[in-house]
Amino acid sequence: MSERRVLSLSNVSVRRGDRTILGPINFDVSEGERWVILGPNGAGKSTLLKLLAAMSFPTIGAVEILGQHMGKVDVFELRPRVGFCSSLMAENIPDDELVRDVVLTAAYAILGRWNENYDLWDESRAIALLTTFGVRDLGDREFSTLSEGERKRVQICRALMADPEILLLDEPAAGLDLGGREDLLRRFADFSKDPHAPVSILVTHHIEEIPVGTTHALLIKDGRIAVSGPVDEVITTEHISAVFDLPIIVTKEGARFFARAQ
Repeated sequence: MSERRVLSLSNVSVRRGDRTILGPINFDVSEGERWVILGPNGAGKSTLLKLLAAMSFPTIGAVEILGQHMGKVDVFELRPRVGFCSSLMAENIPDDELVRDVVLTAAYAILGRWNENYDLWDESRAIALLTTFGVRDLGDREFSTLSEGERKRVQICRALMADPEILLLDEPAAGLDLGGREDLLRRFADFSKDPHAPVSILVTHHIEEIPVGTTHALLIKDGRIAVSGPVDEVITTEHISAVFDLPIIVTKEGARFFARAQ
């Protein structure tokens, strides 16, 4: 029996003026899958992720998220079911917001603590997530005082706070040093082992940032899908070289991928 489909894009295109920046593409994601999306700068990765997050609409085509058709559903009811972590969202977090409140306020899908009340379940979940991603001891710190790596981990906690069915991560390791990147990838891989963890889609520029446990990959170039499928069939020397227009040797050590120019 096939797994339930949680995301589906059918003949989708996004245009800005006279220019098509994405599409036409077809893309399906099913329960239990963990995807990574890679491609050059300007390929359309972030545009695709915003469609999947119900943060934007296609110019043409059909987008279905968790069985709901975009354009026929209240997106404000749909969005809490999709955890979305991006640097653009982090820019809207108030500088003086405490770390624990950055996570807690996601329960109401808001940014900035006001007069809302949270029950013990909310507080316990926020603490558990901060613990999972190694930032529990930062709960009383202001978000603006955190390092880039700490901020990324807190943002992932926030994206998971509402117990979403889908988790979307836009370059979560960007700007991190080697230690920060490896720590984040290890924690995310451990979290993903939970059978109740949500379907995940991670956007990155670097195959070294593909977390252990990733099942599928999609390569995008010039707004079109170049290749997609099981991760070991997609992340190859041939495919990566073609998408980045450069001879690149791809190797795999254990469950991790690495790349270098020929």
